[in-house]
Parts: sequence; C-alpha cells; structure tokens
Amino acid sequence: MKPAPSIIFFTVASGAGYGLLFWLGVLKPLGLLPASTLFGATAAIIALVLITAGLCSSLLHLGRPERAWRALSQWRTSWLSREGIAAVLTFPPAVVFLIALAHGETALMLPAGLLSAVGAAVTVYCTGMIYASLKPVKEWHHPMVAPGYLLFASFSGASLLAMLAIFWGGGFFPALVAAALGMAALFFKRAYWASVDATPAASTRESATGLGFIGKVRPLESPHTESNYLLREMAFRVGRVHAAKLRIIALLLGFALPALLFCVAIIVGGAAAMAFGLLAAASAVAGLLVERWLIFAEATHTVALYYPTQR
Repeated sequence: MKPAPSIIFFTVASGAGYGLLFWLGVLKPLGLLPASTLFGATAAIIALVLITAGLCSSLLHLGRPERAWRALSQWRTSWLSREGIAAVLTFPPAVVFLIALAHGETALMLPAGLLSAVGAAVTVYCTGMIYASLKPVKEWHHPMVAPGYLLFASFSGASLLAMLAIFWGGGFFPALVAAALGMAALFFKRAYWASVDATPAASTRESATGLGFIGKVRPLESPHTESNYLLREMAFRVGRVHAAKLRIIALLLGFALPALLFCVAIIVGGAAAMAFGLLAAASAVAGLLVERWLIFAEATHTVALYYPTQR
C-alpha cells in the first residue's frame, strides 16, 4: 500500500494526542503528576492540538473532504464512522477537563479526566479497527493490529507527558511508565512482525481467479496499459532489504532509545533530565513515524495478485 503522508501524520499525531489525554486524565486526578495548573493546562492544550491536527490531516486523504460529515451516519457498520463519533464525543469532556486543569477545579477534574481518558481509548481502538477489519490486507487483518494502536498511542502519549512532567520537576513516575511502555511496545512489534512474516496470504492468484483447479496461475501482462489508482495506491511495495533496515530503525529509535533515555533522565535528574526527556520524546515520535510508514509500505492488498510483479 502507498504510505500517504497525511495518514501517517494523522495516526502518529492523533495517537500521541489521545495517549497524552488518556494518561493526563488518569494520573492527574490521582495526584501522580505535578500539581501546577500551568502544567495541566499545557499538557491538555498540546493533547487537543495534536488530536485536532491529526484529524484535520486525515481529511486531506478523502476524495471529497466536504462530505466527511456523512460518514458519521454509518456507525452501525463502519469503524471509520465509529471513530468519527468517538472523536466528536471526546472533545466536550476534554475541553471541560482543560478548564478544570487551568483553574484547579478538583471537583470537575476527576469525572472530566476519566471521561476524556475513556473517549481517547475508544477513539484509538476504533482507528485500529478501521485497518484490522480490512480482510484484503493480510498485514492489517491481524488480531495484534488494534491492540498495537492502543499500545503505541499509550506509549507516545506517556512519552510526551513524561517530558513535560520532567520540566515541572515531577517526572519520575511518568518517565517510569513511558520507559516500561517503550520496552513493551518493542517486544510487541517484534512479535507482530514475526507473526505476519510467518503467516501465508489468505488469497493466492489461484484462489483469486478461481483457476487453481487447472494449475499454477501467472499473469502474462497487466490488465491495462497505463497506470491507474489501483497500481498507485494498492501495489506499492518496499524492498525487503530496505524494510529490514527500517524495522531496526523503528525498534531502536522508536522504542528502545526512548526507554533508555527516560531511565537515564530518572537517574541524573535536574537540567540534564530535561535534555534526556526531550530527546526521548523526539526519538519516540520519529521512530513511530518510521513504524507507521512501514505498516503501509509493507501492506499487500489482494488486488495486486492480478498484476505482474512490479519491479
């Protein structure tokens, strides 16, 4: 599948925003984050900005963005519609939570924070299910895809929260959470790749054409003489050598290095911890951009079976 920059930015930005909102909504009312109202308001604003920017970016991938609102009516059958509804419903409690954080309203903070956290988790799960429900793409129609979206959003959000908390002098617990999630994400992603690589495609040229009873099927030439939407969007392939290198980069830059840097930040403390926390969060986001690019570039759509192997 062709990695669209708008969708890559959407999944990373909105995932980090919802992850940040989730952890802020859970940990702030429990008193596990810095008490400063400026810290809480800053974190909530960053979360909402990332969420909004990501959702706006996703609209750029639509053929008719002005009709996006119509997708909300298909919630009975469409995970995309459910995602949109969940995103819309998450905004009101998130805004109330922001106001409560900015003014120190503890009575509102707990219910608004928990509602925001639930809304964030549900929205990210719906995003993951958009891809996991697509049977023609083997790499997406996998039981680890939706949990992976939740884990990676949780990790990136925790990384941003830990970075901010370190700047406010209370980053021990958030940094510990981010480091643990980083290592969990690393092993999870390795397990996902191992599972996908070992799983044969559900469809073959023989089953797709219905000619398997004759013998092995191979295309003599392309179904058409010019490039079209299917070839541009569905038949994109990344070389195995490049994919292997990018997988290593995603694991090290996106998960292992941030986990290590957060551990170092916990140990050193002070101004040095701020620098390590900033580097850790930047590394996590950069690595997740590579991971998101790969999840699209390595995806193989069944329709590509009808075309000769693209050089």
